[in-house]
Amino acid sequence: MKKFVLFLLAGTLATQLWAQDNPTPKSPTARKDRQAAKRERINNLLKQEEEGEIIFARQNAFGIKLNTDGYGLSYEIGRFKSARVANIFQLEINEKKHKKEKRTSLLNGFNFNSVIYGKLNNFYQVKLGAGQQRIIGGKGNKNGVAVMAVYTGGVAVGLQKPYFVDVVDQANQRYRKTYPEIIDSNYFEQGASGFTVGWDRVQPKYGVHAKGALRFDYGRFNETVAAIEVGLNAEYYIQKVSQMAYNPEKNFFFNAYISLLLGRRK
Repeated sequence: MKKFVLFLLAGTLATQLWAQDNPTPKSPTARKDRQAAKRERINNLLKQEEEGEIIFARQNAFGIKLNTDGYGLSYEIGRFKSARVANIFQLEINEKKHKKEKRTSLLNGFNFNSVIYGKLNNFYQVKLGAGQQRIIGGKGNKNGVAVMAVYTGGVAVGLQKPYFVDVVDQANQRYRKTYPEIIDSNYFEQGASGFTVGWDRVQPKYGVHAKGALRFDYGRFNETVAAIEVGLNAEYYIQKVSQMAYNPEKNFFFNAYISLLLGRRK
């Protein structure tokens, strides 16, 4: 009995080894079915490309923004979940202006300078956001326009930097002062002190933001991002933001914007 069992085991092992070295030929019909399915999948992708479908895995885009209360730059990374939906991650850097800001030119001798009367602080923003881009209207063809809905939200860090002005007093002594002290004293403005002055007195402001927009991608080829985005943006800061003298401080900001986006898809 033992010899029989050993013989059976040896025969089984030999059969398995032979089967591994000599696999059963696949049927011609199964091979043809796989080849036909592969061709159909490739043809569908090519058809989608011809019809303007975006069939890439990721995208990167730089943006230039013009807000109703300022301007800024953006950078976006996108990861496609499907041909029509992508998760997007954005970084924005903006400067926010007050609606009552008005720049005035000054002539001091042979020098032309400018100043914004009553401006208390510059307000810069760094915003991180995440959301989705969803295609709601395909291009129809490569030369068409794809319409996308974009919605994101995230955190915002504001930098409130004092706005310094070069002034002289009645004895012609030069100083750097801020409003409203300049208004309440006998100083004469010579011009704004410049972007580099005041960073040692920056006050951070922390908040959140959300936006919704429509994006019109008119790129001739799908691997190129060339789009105009129009949308609305809302921000709320925990600490109040002060921008102009004799105007109330604010926590909440709401604006509209238009942005030009340029980038690539892969």
